[in-house]
Amino acid sequence: MFRLEDLSLFVRAAAFSSFSDAAREAGIPPAQVSSAIKRLETALNIRLFARSTRSLRLTVEGETWLPFAEQMLDTLQSGLQKIHTSDDEVGGTLQIAVPSDLGRNLLLNVFREFRERHPALRLRIVFSDHRTDVFKDPVDVAFRYGDNDDASFISLPVAPENRRVLVASPGWIARHGEPKTLADLEKCNALTYVLRGRVFDRWSLSRDGVEHTVQVSGSITSDDAEVIRRLAIAGEGIAFKSALDVRDDVREGRLQVLLPQYQGDTVPLNMICPHRKQLSAAVRLLYDEVKARCVS
Repeated sequence: MFRLEDLSLFVRAAAFSSFSDAAREAGIPPAQVSSAIKRLETALNIRLFARSTRSLRLTVEGETWLPFAEQMLDTLQSGLQKIHTSDDEVGGTLQIAVPSDLGRNLLLNVFREFRERHPALRLRIVFSDHRTDVFKDPVDVAFRYGDNDDASFISLPVAPENRRVLVASPGWIARHGEPKTLADLEKCNALTYVLRGRVFDRWSLSRDGVEHTVQVSGSITSDDAEVIRRLAIAGEGIAFKSALDVRDDVREGRLQVLLPQYQGDTVPLNMICPHRKQLSAAVRLLYDEVKARCVS
């Protein structure tokens, strides 16, 4: 007979390729993960992992058995949810990955209100600008900017027409003047961030169907989009941000849109699920609420 905890630790260790990382996520000592794997290997009479001092990887037998272990855990979780929640009640744990700026400033209140309406539901929210691997990372859904270029997962459009906009604080504009042309923009202090491993310092804008690329430079670069937003509000320079990220700032006067005659490049927002079976009632309801908030 398998222990539920042992199965769960095996799946997490396989996802992280690390006993230590699986233990850290579970809040237990690494030796406890090692013991759990040994119990499973004894019960199955196979080796699940090939271990060395520097690496950990699944054996062929481990790779074969992994999807069955995941299926067992999914079945057990579904059964527990059925027992502990009524048919019209959303429960269980929903793990969400969301871009840092969007999550903290637009969607956090959506998540809070959603959980308050469904008190049997637990949320685990990861704020990060790094691209989440929905197959490897422990998430049920991920909100992701950009076009869907992978047909292996489910992608639902949240804000397909979202674009980037140029913004700066009223204080910065008062000190430096508002740029009137793209040539003026090139001379301004640009707040740039790291996008997929490189500095995003070539900004694409279009006017009357003609596309332009502006090479910008500035004194501050960050890999956190929320940091760039805060610096823009503080008057440090111009930012090129998703309109969703700065919508409330523009409405409340903390930031002002520059060169409105130009359109920034499209950055659609989608909700990603690794499998259709993960489109649970909680996921569908959350999708509807996030979409409503983003288009309001």
